Amino acid sequence: MTQTGIPFLFMRGGTSRGPYMRRDDLPKDQDTLAKVLISMVGSGHPINIDGIGGGTAVTTKTAMLSKSQDDWAVIDYFFAQVSVTDRLVDFKPTCGNILVGVGPAALEMGLIPPTGDTTEVKIRAVNTGARILAKVQTPGGAVNYDGNAQIDGVPGTAAPIELMFMDVVGGATGAMFPTGNRIDTIDGIGITCIDVAMPMAIARAEDFGLTGYETATELDENRDFYARMEPIRRKAGELMGLGDVSESVMPKFGLLAPAKDGGTAATRYFMPWNCHPALAVTGSQCISACLLCPGTVGEGLADNITISPAKMLLEHPMGILEVMVDFTRDGQGFDLTSAGLVRTARKLAAGEVFVPQSVWDGQ
Repeated sequence: MTQTGIPFLFMRGGTSRGPYMRRDDLPKDQDTLAKVLISMVGSGHPINIDGIGGGTAVTTKTAMLSKSQDDWAVIDYFFAQVSVTDRLVDFKPTCGNILVGVGPAALEMGLIPPTGDTTEVKIRAVNTGARILAKVQTPGGAVNYDGNAQIDGVPGTAAPIELMFMDVVGGATGAMFPTGNRIDTIDGIGITCIDVAMPMAIARAEDFGLTGYETATELDENRDFYARMEPIRRKAGELMGLGDVSESVMPKFGLLAPAKDGGTAATRYFMPWNCHPALAVTGSQCISACLLCPGTVGEGLADNITISPAKMLLEHPMGILEVMVDFTRDGQGFDLTSAGLVRTARKLAAGEVFVPQSVWDGQ
């Protein structure tokens, strides 16, 4: 054989999709693993013609699962973001949308057994250390994908998957506000550097001369905005202790504006070199914390929310994402306990994905 076959499930998780694999079916060495994932996805071409990627950052994501040795979790979820064109792999972040498919995938792979009509799957996000409880419908001992749950950005309906996120504060940097400030001024722009589920640099859209209601396409065509935003993001990464982030997707970048369609606030989320067509699950938690915490760039946009748990309705280019946030706020003090969401996933394909033996011989 001139190619190496790797067993995989191809799944949609939330508003992303990609291959889900057993970690022990892949190279242990991270450099070799990166080469395998690049080949698998087809990174290096704008539409990933020689791989199974989809030519966008939300379709070049990968999940690797294993039984966990954690005292609490039963499944370890290791995430990798593969770039579309640059042949790069970032192992630093996690992805909340791909996480949605972890419970179903672990059951499909036989890593855990079903436990009745609903199976609770305790997941550890290896990249950040976050712990997540997922509730997956398993009537008759099989994962159910049919249902009436609908999420903006995905056509049709599917079975709901409930997620409760814990231990999400400071996972990458060790603190909610790693710079020690709730607002830093970078290149003349007020930025909140915040680490909740995903390190982010968040600003007001108006400070970039934007409304915050632009479509993802309109923002991606506005190269002047990216030319202004990217140096700020890189500087924010340095201030947050993340080092040189020029080739890393962390920190992500976000924009806030007053709500337009009845939500809590309008949001735009960048991955970071293009705009997310909807909103990342991890990003939704970070943005929610920014909106609820006093003294950030989000202050004043969610003044109507006074009690916990709070239902955050985050407007994004394709609709609204709802997040339930459990928090405490006392004057300027703020603490986030957990965040919950309902999302959907679907198994799209199963089999083997192939990479050239010159990339990896399977040993």
